[in-house]
Amino acid sequence: MIHPPGLKRKAILGGGELLIRPTAEIMTRGSGCLQKRAKKSSGKKRRVQDNNIKVEVLLKVQCKKTQKLGSDGDRPCCPDALVCPSCLSCTGWDAVEDVLVNAARGTQRLGHSLTFMQKHPKIQPQMRSILLDWLIEVSEAYTLHRQTFYLAQDYFDRFMLTQKNLDKSVLQLIGVTCLFIASKMEEANPPKLSEMACVTAGAFYEDEILKMELIILQALNWSLRSETALSWLRLFLQIASMNVTSELLESQFPPEVYVQMTRLLDLCGLSIDSLDFSPHVLAASVCCHFLNQERVLRISGLSEDLIQPCINWMVPFADSIGHFGRAPLKDFARICGDDSHNIQTHADYMTMLDEVSKKQATIQLLPEQTCTG
Repeated sequence: MIHPPGLKRKAILGGGELLIRPTAEIMTRGSGCLQKRAKKSSGKKRRVQDNNIKVEVLLKVQCKKTQKLGSDGDRPCCPDALVCPSCLSCTGWDAVEDVLVNAARGTQRLGHSLTFMQKHPKIQPQMRSILLDWLIEVSEAYTLHRQTFYLAQDYFDRFMLTQKNLDKSVLQLIGVTCLFIASKMEEANPPKLSEMACVTAGAFYEDEILKMELIILQALNWSLRSETALSWLRLFLQIASMNVTSELLESQFPPEVYVQMTRLLDLCGLSIDSLDFSPHVLAASVCCHFLNQERVLRISGLSEDLIQPCINWMVPFADSIGHFGRAPLKDFARICGDDSHNIQTHADYMTMLDEVSKKQATIQLLPEQTCTG
C-alpha cells in the first residue's frame, strides 16, 4: 500500500506499528506547535499520563541498575594482538603506536544484533532503522553536525542494550532524547528543549524528555564522549591524505570524497547488523570500499582477519549506494562553506535499505541454487 505524502511513516511488522511524523510536516509548524498542544483533548492527556507512568517505571528500574554499571562497560572489544603496528609514524607523531592501541581499548563493540532483538522482542529491526532515519532527517533540518547524530545513535544503541522488554511506544522518546543529549555535547548552539519536543509533533512533552534524559544518562554511567564510527573514519581518511609536512589539525581530505564515504557509513549504521562490528572496524571497512585495502590496513593497524568479514557484509550496501549516484555536497545558509561537509544530510536511506535486503536475500539463496543445479 502506498501512503500519500504527509502521512505518518509506519513500520508494520508483526502487527506492530511505529508512528513517526515526517520532519517536513513538523518543521512547518514553527513555534505555534507549543500553543496547539495545550488544546489537546482529554484522550490525548490520558495518553500522556500513560507515557509518564512508563517513564517513571523505567526510571525506578534504572536507579536499581545504576550501581551495577561500572568498569565492565569500559572493557575493550578487541585484544591488543588484533591491533597491528600502523603507518602513523609517517606523520611524525610521538608514541604513535599508543595512539591506535589506546583508542581501540576505549572503543567497544556495542553488542550483537541478536542480543538487541532478544532484549526487546516487541521492537522489530526495521523500527530501529526507521527511527535512526528520522533522526538523520531531524539532524539535517536543524543543521546538526554528523558527529552529533553518530553520538545520538551510539547513546541509543548502548542504552537499549542496558534495558529489557521496552515497548515501541517509547522508542521515539528515547531517540529524540539521545539526539538532545548529543547536541548539547557537540553543538555550539544546540536546539532548545522546546524544539526537541516540537519535533515529535506533540507526541511527547518537555518534562518527558527531561525524565528520559536522566534515565539515559544513568544507564550510560554518564559516559558520553564516545569514539564513533564517524570519528574513526575521519581519523583514517585524515592519515591517508597526509604527508610529513601536513598540518595535523587541518582537514587534508577532499570534502567530496568524505560525503560519499559518510553516506555509506550512514546506510550501514541503519542496519541492526552493524552492531556486530566495532566502530573502528566499520570505519576501516568503509575506507576499503574507496581506498586500497592494504593501505587501509597499514593506516588502521587492524588485521585482515578482523576486517574482512565486515568488508564482505558491506558489499550490498556499497552497491546500493552506487545505484543512487553520488551524494551532493550541500550548502547551508548559516553554515560556513568549509564546514558544510560536516553537517548531517539525509537521503532516501529506507529505499536503499530495502534494496540491500533484496541483495542479501539473493546472496543467501545462491548456495542452495548451486546445490540443486
